[in-house]
Amino acid sequence: MSSDPLETFAPQPSRRGSDSSDPFQAQKALLERLPDAVPTSDLPFLGGLIGYWSYDLGHRLEPTQGKAARVADLPDSRVGLYDWAIIQDHHQQQTWLVASPERGRQVMSWLQATPPALAPFQLTGGFQPEMSRQEYLARFARVQYYIRAGDCYQINLAQRFSAPYQGDLWQAYCRLRQATPTPFAGFIAWEDQAILSLSPERFLQCADGHVETRPIKGTRPRGQTVEQDRAFAEALTHSLKDRAENVMIVDLLRNDLGRVCRPGSVRVPQLCSLESYANVHHLVSVVTGELDDRHSPLELLSAAFPGGSITGAPKVRAMQIIDELEPSARSAYCGSLGYVDVRGRMDTSIAIRTAVADAGHLHIWGGGGLVADSRGEAEYTETLDKIRHLMRALSDDQQHLEE
Repeated sequence: MSSDPLETFAPQPSRRGSDSSDPFQAQKALLERLPDAVPTSDLPFLGGLIGYWSYDLGHRLEPTQGKAARVADLPDSRVGLYDWAIIQDHHQQQTWLVASPERGRQVMSWLQATPPALAPFQLTGGFQPEMSRQEYLARFARVQYYIRAGDCYQINLAQRFSAPYQGDLWQAYCRLRQATPTPFAGFIAWEDQAILSLSPERFLQCADGHVETRPIKGTRPRGQTVEQDRAFAEALTHSLKDRAENVMIVDLLRNDLGRVCRPGSVRVPQLCSLESYANVHHLVSVVTGELDDRHSPLELLSAAFPGGSITGAPKVRAMQIIDELEPSARSAYCGSLGYVDVRGRMDTSIAIRTAVADAGHLHIWGGGGLVADSRGEAEYTETLDKIRHLMRALSDDQQHLEE
């Protein structure tokens, strides 16, 4: 947890070719302005960069156009340089304040001050879909055409839901955290915009040169009874379709990591393992590698961005098809939230199960990977299963949930 950055880097939306600057190199230069931290500390963050990288930033990195309309006027990335942080270890029930003595006194004064009164969060209208069921199914059919034509093996197709709101967004995030505890959740707010992420998926972690990514492919809802829950989990673990989707993305990520990792170091220690969360079951794999000494963690992030689990494969063609079929730009959804420490440690998420707040509206996306044997109605239902609990947590009553 931190605030009050020393500096902020927030490039405005851009199309490929209209801006030749490399945001990751600019952020690397920003990080180098902090002095080196004590290398012996085991804490994950001793000062550095905290922020987000939107999915749309990928249009600067890959040969795609980024033609979809933007419904949220967020920068392509917003990263702050922070010289302090509060770090909590929920397992050991310990909390640390990492700061210089002067900065620490300032932070303590903030913590001891009386918090301002904030308006309660509430939706002022129901969530409305960007696409009807039939419009989604028409786009699904187009995806199937591209797969049969050999353009792609897998394409991630998402749909957006939006609702007006008023009040304090931190309260909204706390509601979501209570309803959906996940290991890679995050909240970033500035002015009248915010990102509320309940992500279950790690994108990239780098610690002492060791790299890990944990792609998720394959989802089933939790059951209402123990027996039903077990049946859903077993159906997922035995699904050849879901395992095939997962393996496709593992291969893509092995290639992405191979760009910047030491030759021969990329491994797959876990393939298609079941992980269960409060509302869904997932198939999760783990890909690891050793970062080449010639590359930095931010160069690792650039090499693999955006994450293959939310594009499809091959990545560039999948992104082009996503840009053609999805009516609006994804913004922070399917981008990444995370931090990069001054010692070269990094941890980032894939921003799924994520809401974007802008101009008095909350936007939430649900999507999934489509392959040759996907079924349109089932995929449409899966997009709802993934975010239904988020919309319910934000709603004061069930009439605020629209499908």
